[in-house]
Amino acid sequence: MGGKGLTHFDAEGRAHMVDVSEKAVTDRIAVARGAVRMLPETLALITEGRAKKGDVLGVARLAGIMGAKRTADLIPLCHPLPLAKVAIDLTPDPDLPGIRIEATVKTTGQTGVEMEALTAVSVAALTVYDMVKAVDKAMEILGIEVILKDGGKSGRYEAKR
Repeated sequence: MGGKGLTHFDAEGRAHMVDVSEKAVTDRIAVARGAVRMLPETLALITEGRAKKGDVLGVARLAGIMGAKRTADLIPLCHPLPLAKVAIDLTPDPDLPGIRIEATVKTTGQTGVEMEALTAVSVAALTVYDMVKAVDKAMEILGIEVILKDGGKSGRYEAKR
């Protein structure tokens, strides 16, 4: 697990927000991904623009961006950060079948943006689900994970998968 203790707990085991004031201000980036698996017919409904609620991928992209911006409101010990970039890619994949989602988040600050990238993917996936659940209740949200993190003292991380 990396060999470090859990930083969100004090010496008495109580949860606390980590003090990042001594950390260097550096450029930070995180990329996360996930997917929504669905019936081929549901994917066709999305890609052909026939969903009753409208542009599924466009709305999910905006929802993911909004989710990244609200991460500190959702995750109790997450620092609020000024985000320099949030980009969400939603790619239809007939082999899944479903939508692959990737979020890239950047900031210049004293702590990383992994939580913002993970939240962006999660919210985008939930939005896809919400917009077409009436026709496919068996959709699955899959494999949300950080695939890249860079900046700060711990350096670069890239998923091996």
